Amino acid sequence: QVQLVESGGGLVQAGGSLSLSCAASLRNESLDRMEWYRQAPGKQRELVARISSRGYTQYGDSVKGRFTISRDNAKNTVYLQMNSLKPEDTAVYYCHVPYAVGYGYNYWGQGTQVTVSS
Repeated sequence: QVQLVESGGGLVQAGGSLSLSCAASLRNESLDRMEWYRQAPGKQRELVARISSRGYTQYGDSVKGRFTISRDNAKNTVYLQMNSLKPEDTAVYYCHVPYAVGYGYNYWGQGTQVTVSS
């Protein structure tokens, strides 16, 4: 079983920054892509960013240029640096591992709340 433990959410004013982290309880060799999703009240869950094992990154259109995803393979951890935050970034942010070798598919973290006040 894969456990994903997120941390770093909180309350910040518009224009501020927050950093999220997600630690995976398995060997890095088992991890491929790692992703961040978010879900705001009344909205569908949406992809924020993803990073491959080799560091290739993709971002949702609404966060391009403001958010940066990175990973520390030695710590089996993925990070999300969020700058220039806007009230519309308010959501629960989830870490997601689509597939882990030897462990299977579709693992989610418990979520961490990010609230941006105007």
